[in-house]
Amino acid sequence: MTPAERRVWRAYPRGEYVDIRAAEDEDPAHVTTWGAGRTVRASMLRTLLLKAPREDGEIAALKLAGARITGVLDLRYATVDAAVRLSHCLFDDVPELYGAQLRQLNLSASVLPGLTAATVRVGGVLRMTDCRMRGPVRLGGAQISGALFMERARFTAPDGSEPALQLNQAAVGDDIWAPELRAHGQVRLTGASVTGRINLQDAHFVHPGGIALDAQNLDVGGHIRARRVQVRGRLEFRGSRIPGRLDLLHARLSHPGDTALRASSCVIGELWLHGGERIEGALNLRRSQIEILSLGPEMLPDQVHLSNLTYTVLAPHEPAERRLPMLERDGGRYEPYGYEQLIAAYRHVGDDDAARLVQLARQRRRRTTLTWYGRLWGYVQDATVGYGFRPLRAAVWLLSLLAIGSIAFGLDRPRPVKADEAPDFNPVFYTLDLLMPVVSFGQETAFAPHGWYQWLSYALIITGWILATTIVAGVTRAVSRQ
Repeated sequence: MTPAERRVWRAYPRGEYVDIRAAEDEDPAHVTTWGAGRTVRASMLRTLLLKAPREDGEIAALKLAGARITGVLDLRYATVDAAVRLSHCLFDDVPELYGAQLRQLNLSASVLPGLTAATVRVGGVLRMTDCRMRGPVRLGGAQISGALFMERARFTAPDGSEPALQLNQAAVGDDIWAPELRAHGQVRLTGASVTGRINLQDAHFVHPGGIALDAQNLDVGGHIRARRVQVRGRLEFRGSRIPGRLDLLHARLSHPGDTALRASSCVIGELWLHGGERIEGALNLRRSQIEILSLGPEMLPDQVHLSNLTYTVLAPHEPAERRLPMLERDGGRYEPYGYEQLIAAYRHVGDDDAARLVQLARQRRRRTTLTWYGRLWGYVQDATVGYGFRPLRAAVWLLSLLAIGSIAFGLDRPRPVKADEAPDFNPVFYTLDLLMPVVSFGQETAFAPHGWYQWLSYALIITGWILATTIVAGVTRAVSRQ
């Protein structure tokens, strides 16, 4: 055995720490020479973990720092009941841990060409803090009873043929702690289950033209904290269940020409998406159920898909004029459900004026889907009483027409139909008789205008019918809302 191997062999039964670094701040990626005093064969470590004798009353553990590990550390299907800590080490070959059962694994600050550990079972914590993985890390189907730590870890898939980090179908019994993680290549969390929280604050995910973070059908017991996360590629949460908070405050999401964030068919307690730069790419929240949707208008991209999205509270409270554009960016399609949800959100906070503005906008948007005569009638209702949401307009129209008719017929009184039976002429009530189709003051039937006054009377009658119809429609709509 090399000198380093002898030290490790003697220290293992008592769980002693062997540190053969030249300095505590040494970076294993930049060490130029590795002598025999710092070289450890992977085959020796395998023999040590599987066959080394134990000492009574001592807890065996492999604790090694600063070594160059040559060969393949092959622990496939092995059962290792001692803690394994290989920190600040340089691995020449990819460790093979497929199907292994480990008590605890710590690879902090080590440099590896990759890791093959699918279906591995770790009874405690798996720690890859400050690790640099220069090839794919395969942890699909892993079962980790404790937490998974990946703070400041670096994952790279050089050829891009497979994800840089695979955690699909993994089960983590505590948290995934990975602030400032950097991944060049896809990170896959599809179907994973995390009992605690996921911390991705200040993380970077880079996979242009593809899915950067694939977390479809992810099941999280708590929150996902991803503040200031930067994603180049798609951020995918379709079908996920996050009962706590999906925190994307100050996030930078970029996937031009495609979907930047898809959280469709999800169940989310709170979605926080504001305070960051405008999203480059589409936002898809279709069919999701969100209790509190904190959505900043400044982050909304040109395409927003909200079909069948259900939410109770929409924050922060913004005027209806700032919220309506997001309902008009779903490929130009009219989605009445989106308007209904926004109306309900404003009523939930008691802002009835904003709710009425959204209702008016919904009618105007619906008008674009009608036939030409339906659109024409819609324009009439909009101009007269604002589809029933601007009832004061009807009063203005009626008063204006009443003034015009009273002045016109006052200047040139129409002749009586029967001079001996006609009542005294009153231009105001004569005009009201023309305008009000269901009210009669006896003036309209007693006098007959002539010339252009006759055309004016026809116009007043037609306008009166239109106003009466729109007013009734508006009152009916108001009553049904109550």
